[in-house]
Amino acid sequence: MGKIVVYCQPGAKQTQLVGLHDGKPKIQLKAPPVDGAANKALIAFLADLCKVPKSAVTIELGTSGRTKRVEVAGVDDGQLARLFGMDTA
Repeated sequence: MGKIVVYCQPGAKQTQLVGLHDGKPKIQLKAPPVDGAANKALIAFLADLCKVPKSAVTIELGTSGRTKRVEVAGVDDGQLARLFGMDTA
């Protein structure tokens, strides 16, 4: 099970990975930050990126903030770092 901390920007024009923010992957989410819509969009985006079912993605910390710690079942930390283009050295 891999864990990663991401920075989210809800209400963007489209959902996409746009680089790093303070050393964390920055993900723009098309969904607005209301009624959990942005969190659902983040889970769907990460599941698609990691090629796992949505049920394998869990937001551990930060459900109401922009910085979130996410756990992805079936993917290790090294695989997550590579998927997000982060240097693992």
